[in-house]
Amino acid sequence: MNSAAIERMRIESVLHRHGFHFQKKYGQNFITDPDIICDIADAADIGKDDYVLEIGPGVGTLTRELSRRCKRIMCVEIDQKLIPILEEELSGFDNVYIVNKDILKMSVDEINTFSDGSPVKVAANLPYYITTPIIIQLLEGGLSYSTITVMVQKEVAERMCAVPGTKAYGALSLAVQYYTSPKAAFTLEPGAFYPPPKVSSTVITLHKHKTPPVAVKDEKLLFDLIRASFNQRRKTLANGINNGTSLPLTREQVTDIITGLGHPATIRGEALSLYDFAALANAICDAVRF
Repeated sequence: MNSAAIERMRIESVLHRHGFHFQKKYGQNFITDPDIICDIADAADIGKDDYVLEIGPGVGTLTRELSRRCKRIMCVEIDQKLIPILEEELSGFDNVYIVNKDILKMSVDEINTFSDGSPVKVAANLPYYITTPIIIQLLEGGLSYSTITVMVQKEVAERMCAVPGTKAYGALSLAVQYYTSPKAAFTLEPGAFYPPPKVSSTVITLHKHKTPPVAVKDEKLLFDLIRASFNQRRKTLANGINNGTSLPLTREQVTDIITGLGHPATIRGEALSLYDFAALANAICDAVRF
């Protein structure tokens, strides 16, 4: 029997002893293979001086490996029934801080205080049903971080790395690439998890930009335009902006700005790069000011 099978049997025993039952609403799928756990920790590039924020530690299999490598680790787990299991599994580590909260409702100040103001490295096996909101919260919520290494559905990782003109390209692609440089590490099939999900998963690391790759005069306007463009993908860019924003501009004025930037009037948002959206946001910003 290999180490992955032995660890899975041990975890099953621990869960059974605690009377734990998987809750579908939390999307709970645990990694138990020690080799894969080490691969995830390697992808996160954790060092002895690093503060780590782990979201959804589950039964603590990844937590143990991360805690061996880092200075301190905060584990945020939403399921109260997993807390006694985590406390038991991690009892031998004095650098682990367990928090029973929903990460989407957690104060950024609490995390930043935990890390003494140092940027954290995020590690997470994210529930697939709520991946995008968590990613956006991490990117835009004021958290001080250097990297985000997450296990996500394979298709979501593809969306993060997608380029203009592809089916996977969208608002998530642009948000991730505005704030970070994404790099997929490796993909896992359902059998690597307990219990197995119905989809393949990819580990991806987002390296935070020191400064965004584009300069915009109004960051909120940039993302308002991006969301409006992809909320109605089949519509032209001008129609999407006209229908999806409250800008004091007519459709004709928006079209003039688009064509003035060298694009055809019928172009759709999916054809624009991050640089194109930044140029559009700046041009609209100037037009609104006048």
